[in-house]
Amino acid sequence: MNANNLIAEMSPYLLQHAYNPVHWYPWGDEAFSKAETEDKPVFLSIGYSTCHWCHVMEEESFEDKEVAEILNRSFVAVKVDREERPDIDTVYMTVCQAMTGQGGWPLTILMTPEKKPFFAGTYFPKHSFRQMPGLVELLELVEAQWQNSRGELLEAGEKIAVFASQLEEQTSGAKINESVLKDALQQFKDAFDQKYGGFSPAPKFPTPHHLLFLLQYKSSCAMAEKTLESMYRGGIFDHIGFGFSRYSTDRKWLVPHFEKMLYDNALLAYTYLSADSPFFHKVAEKVLRYLEREMRSPEGGFYSAQDADSEGEEGKYYVFTPEEIIRQLGAEKGVAFNLHFDITQNGNFEGKSIPNLLSNTAFQMEDREIEKAAEILYSYRRQRTKLHLDDKILTSWNGMALAAFSKAYRVLKAENDLKLAENCYSFIENHLSMEKKLFVRYRNTQTAGKGHLDDYVFYIWGLTELYQATGRPLYLAKAADYCSTVLEAFCDEKNGGFFLTENSAETLLFRPKETYDGAIPSGNSMAFYVFVRLYQLTGRKEYQEASERQLAFLSGKLTEYPMAHSFSLYALHRYFHPGKRLVCVLRTPEERQKLLPYFHKFENILVLGTEEDELLRRTVLPLEHYSLKDGKTTFYVCGENSCSPPFHNIENLENSLD
Repeated sequence: MNANNLIAEMSPYLLQHAYNPVHWYPWGDEAFSKAETEDKPVFLSIGYSTCHWCHVMEEESFEDKEVAEILNRSFVAVKVDREERPDIDTVYMTVCQAMTGQGGWPLTILMTPEKKPFFAGTYFPKHSFRQMPGLVELLELVEAQWQNSRGELLEAGEKIAVFASQLEEQTSGAKINESVLKDALQQFKDAFDQKYGGFSPAPKFPTPHHLLFLLQYKSSCAMAEKTLESMYRGGIFDHIGFGFSRYSTDRKWLVPHFEKMLYDNALLAYTYLSADSPFFHKVAEKVLRYLEREMRSPEGGFYSAQDADSEGEEGKYYVFTPEEIIRQLGAEKGVAFNLHFDITQNGNFEGKSIPNLLSNTAFQMEDREIEKAAEILYSYRRQRTKLHLDDKILTSWNGMALAAFSKAYRVLKAENDLKLAENCYSFIENHLSMEKKLFVRYRNTQTAGKGHLDDYVFYIWGLTELYQATGRPLYLAKAADYCSTVLEAFCDEKNGGFFLTENSAETLLFRPKETYDGAIPSGNSMAFYVFVRLYQLTGRKEYQEASERQLAFLSGKLTEYPMAHSFSLYALHRYFHPGKRLVCVLRTPEERQKLLPYFHKFENILVLGTEEDELLRRTVLPLEHYSLKDGKTTFYVCGENSCSPPFHNIENLENSLD
């Protein structure tokens, strides 16, 4: 009888392991009670469904009877989907990085039944290979130690638990000024790759928040734009079906790690839209079409990721030979396409070619013949082989998608983008929200998990962008509702900042509180940003105070290494340069539509006089300060501590806000 306990789970990652011979358990009381009752250590494996090395380790070890026999005999094996339980992942990734100096997935942890780790690592082959320890040898060693010298393991677990919890302790720093922004710009300048863009040697990650920050300054725009162009021209961008892969394995952005993530593509679309260039806006448009075409659920939410592997081979879905192209397009068009995208006999990836524009300096962003050929190849590619789709819908990542499509409507003026944004909003409200509380995940009609900090702050960001796109007070009021939950349920009253988990969440080894902006901005960085935005939009003192407390909390890390906190820097630039706020009191709700061009051009506009005013009265601010004058639509321009006399002429707005 197969004692694997994952078959009833909803996580695509856990379901991938449901038929392993390993007797896996999901994280929960049953697994840890079993470990305690049977006096066994816990083998914890954390990953996600589109993780290439997770697939490799499963094939080599978790589908292997010899490995399964050891695990089933002497351990309790627990599987965790990092995307559904970022709290567990963050805790044990912190442990792994503290113990080994590095991290990644699959994450492998050996720990006591009390959840105290005594060993950490990432991928292990089945047997030792070229100085890399093997999983079998590791398990046999721990098996023997648990029986014969357990005290050493328990002592190590206690020390690691104390050390890891101390790493997360962080108190507020001193006041901060704009010099930290200058220091950050210098760090980026020193790290910049002049030839190919980006800010690191291989592997290179897109890190959109670096670029968002750099786009705020004339002196650093060129670095951001060079990077944006190089990423698009490289193989990290899918020139056939659009969208970006997770990272580039080389300096040139040519050879990607082929998995595609919703968060990367949403953040990159937002960033390309933030660059002041029709070229970059066209790239954003392509990314958004990819999300609409391949990542959107029928109900309006967006799926999480597509795999790097097809039929067990990394990148097989994406690469071509010249002969394949010619068979699909014909000789003349096929040869032209191969030349355009550098598809050659020798190839650039294991004998085949990743389409790219790195050596094509004469390409046109809009080339109808190339576009038609790419559409033919897109249809062919989808029939040739399949990609695994992780079809769970995560609140935090959908908040990013909401922000991207909302900004797209402001910049590109396409009604379809607004429709997609509003449908995404409706999906979250209908399936992932209840009474100002959010959930983590939706899949197959089932909602799961108490929302984490990231779910709230990224959704609030999306709501502020949707408000900016439409001028509907409903979205601003909703943002205020969820903001109140953040302040009530996640705040660290003692040391400042916000915990990843809410007050009533499961107790783990320690309660994580992230500030580092890695592949995505941290929850604390985004919290700072949304407090700044809500204050600038509403003038409400509560948000001003929250942003100042959050800045004090982040200031120590910001001054220590600014470049590692680039989204906090992006928010800090907004904090120091708030701009003026325009308050519009409408004579009739229908006049809101006339103001949309101003909404799309200026950042801080509060609109009143619609059927949704009551929501704002309840959640945002007292509105008696602003009223109609002379029965006409009335405007107020407000600075830090005062507002202009009311006026009526809409043509005066631009001069008033410049």
